[in-house]
Amino acid sequence: MNKEKKDAIKYLNIARGQIEGIVKMIEDERYCIDVSNQIISSISLLKKANALIIKQHLHHCIKDACCEDNLDIKLDEISNLLEKLMNK
Repeated sequence: MNKEKKDAIKYLNIARGQIEGIVKMIEDERYCIDVSNQIISSISLLKKANALIIKQHLHHCIKDACCEDNLDIKLDEISNLLEKLMNK
């Protein structure tokens, strides 16, 4: 497993813990702004993890596709993904 994947897993595990904490905060009827700040923090971690996965895809999957003559398929995939990211 490469560095990008390891770091993405690290961020996702932290986000998982935060999300479990957020659920508990809501159940405990904690202050809404505190809950929202934790949600924002979790979203940031998810974005970081996603950026690492995309980086890994570009550096490994796209590079491999160049050698296997299926580059157009991989480029279409990344283009569709970028469209989804821009619509958020």
